[in-house]
Amino acid sequence: MQLVFASNNPNKIKEIQQLLPDRIQILSLSDIGCEEEIPETANTIEGNAILKANYVTEKYGYDCFADDTGLEYFRQARNQRFWLRSHLQT
Repeated sequence: MQLVFASNNPNKIKEIQQLLPDRIQILSLSDIGCEEEIPETANTIEGNAILKANYVTEKYGYDCFADDTGLEYFRQARNQRFWLRSHLQT
């Protein structure tokens, strides 16, 4: 399974990858060819994380999660939303 972490920070990517089982591969924005700056126009950190995850899913078709000041949000390509931690525990 591949998930995109809406980040190009190699330390964040590595840290998240180490927390997950081997069956889940974390891809960065650059791994999927997303070089543009993703707009962060929401009024809250949660809103910005949601904007980033939705942007990647809608434009690139990958399941994606994003953070904004440490908040994590997960968006599945099938338009179902889950908090990442809850999703990975099931």
